[in-house]
Amino acid sequence: MHDFAMVFFDLETTGLDTRRCHIIQLGAVCGHLTFNAYIVPQRPITQRAYEVNGFYMVDGILYRRRKAKPTVSVNRALTSFLRFLRSLDRPVCLAAHNANSFHVRILMRLLWRFHHFWKFRNVVHFHLDTLKVSRMINPGGSQKLKDLVGKDYDAHNGLEDARALQGLWKRWALNDHDIQDFLIEW
Repeated sequence: MHDFAMVFFDLETTGLDTRRCHIIQLGAVCGHLTFNAYIVPQRPITQRAYEVNGFYMVDGILYRRRKAKPTVSVNRALTSFLRFLRSLDRPVCLAAHNANSFHVRILMRLLWRFHHFWKFRNVVHFHLDTLKVSRMINPGGSQKLKDLVGKDYDAHNGLEDARALQGLWKRWALNDHDIQDFLIEW
């Protein structure tokens, strides 16, 4: 068995441009432990992002599907996330669906911006893109997380997407050798 904690995570963002968008929600799960933070966006939420994730701002308050969400700054969310990762007491592998092209790019950009990169690097040793794994397991099929999970859940909610991804990972039941092929050093 691998000697790191697999932390499944998902970001909901203000848009799709990894160089400019900001995080609205950061959700993560490791076993039964969860992390969830709603974040005050530093950029306007695009119409496309709203259509996908249901987040919008009114008078400085973040809403998702008409429900106000308690928010923190992105710096506080990153600091809290680091505390969550450290609490696992072992090296971490962060796993996300489309990690390489989206989630890790945004996370890395903001970790550098808020001077947290090296603190994360001390805890997070690897990341893994489950989209690449899915393409190996389900070639030619849909690669959308909701389709892969095969059941209804609150998609595009960061914490629920992370939980769904963890369940999918358990179902795939890859061995350590298979996992090694997909690990990317942080």
